[in-house]
Amino acid sequence: MRTSARETLFKIIFASQFNSDCGESFKSAMYKGEKLDNQDISYCESILKIVEEHREEFAEILDKHSKLFPESRLFPADRSILFIALAEILYFGEVPAAVSVNEAANIASKYSSAKSASFLSGILAEIIREKNSV
Repeated sequence: MRTSARETLFKIIFASQFNSDCGESFKSAMYKGEKLDNQDISYCESILKIVEEHREEFAEILDKHSKLFPESRLFPADRSILFIALAEILYFGEVPAAVSVNEAANIASKYSSAKSASFLSGILAEIIREKNSV
């Protein structure tokens, strides 16, 4: 199960919004601190690369699907969670979309709020519906 890896990703992405010095040593320390195995580290690196390469695209998608709370107005925790889920749903075919949504809601419940969990689930469900209708 990748719950620990996702929480580690959340922490890395969240921290990077406040400190641009979240380089390799920071990531390595996070991986070691969370006791991630090589498979989880590989997963984290893949998702981080996707988020970095598609950050602007993800912001546009969030702006389109969350008109009252565009990406720039989202809580940093919620934005971090959404970026992970979007990377999985749109570019990481190994993870079923339902799992991404469920994990996003669980992380939001733990690190943000219960309201955020349902808000994020709604946005992600709409994005999945649109993706599947294309």
